[in-house]
Amino acid sequence: MNWITNYVRPRIKGFMGGNAGRSGDTPENLWRKCPSCGEMVFHRDLTAGLFVCPNCGHHMRIGPAERFAYVFDAGSFSELPPPLVPADPLRFKGEKKYPDEIKAARGKTSRPEAFSAARGTIDGLPVMVAVQPFDFLGGSLGLGVGEGLVEAMEAAIAEKRAFILFVASGGARMQEGILSLMQMPRATICVDMLREAGLPYIVVLTDPTFGGVSASYAMLGDIQIAEPGAQIGFTGARVIEQTIREKLPQGFQRAEYLLAHGMLDMVVHRKDMRVTLSQVLHMLLKKARPRAKTPSPANARNGNGAARTA
Repeated sequence: MNWITNYVRPRIKGFMGGNAGRSGDTPENLWRKCPSCGEMVFHRDLTAGLFVCPNCGHHMRIGPAERFAYVFDAGSFSELPPPLVPADPLRFKGEKKYPDEIKAARGKTSRPEAFSAARGTIDGLPVMVAVQPFDFLGGSLGLGVGEGLVEAMEAAIAEKRAFILFVASGGARMQEGILSLMQMPRATICVDMLREAGLPYIVVLTDPTFGGVSASYAMLGDIQIAEPGAQIGFTGARVIEQTIREKLPQGFQRAEYLLAHGMLDMVVHRKDMRVTLSQVLHMLLKKARPRAKTPSPANARNGNGAARTA
């Protein structure tokens, strides 16, 4: 994109009838439709707003690169290498070949798995930040995610770093069967190891977090934080309603509902996440926060760290 596409809002010709489809039409990546309110948001406004809709406040899903850039001190982080695991350990057979699904997800996200981790600092404090994004096979828990979690937590313990997990997931990965379920106790044991080492384990639940992931390590944080409006639960609301044959309360399984019922410690807007994490970490580690004001996510996003993860 050049300075014109960055700063000048183009007309959305696709909505104007006869001009749609002609050469020179507005590129698709200049505007994004909010999945909540349906408004079209200019890409520069969306990026500046940390991918939060300026009209309704909906927190859109983002990947590891954005998370790292928004949270870490500018230019302070480096990513851990992805673990090596069997691509199709059970030789799963379904409507689609599992290796083909993995290949398609890797091509779509340019990442090898539904997990990324990086070491760096937040206001000078050494931390390990892990991200389980939803865009890779629904953030499902498989061998790759489990091994990545274990390696990242073990590295955090060895390097005496607090551990922060941003998680979004639909649950266990059915194509890996029992091997997927085995990753839940493995991750839980590593959470206990973090506690034994006296290191904070903070979980940030994002939209959506369900299934075995929410039933294990995603709900074991010393501090449980969620983004506004995030759906969090074990089974979907529709399945629950069909099972108990009752109408569920308004806002059921949303972050605000869970906060009101004691399942979360706080719900934090994305623009305040970095400052909140810094405050919580300094409190848990009994460290004095630096007097300098925390850099804005925009500054962090323009740092060298963001370039390394691009």
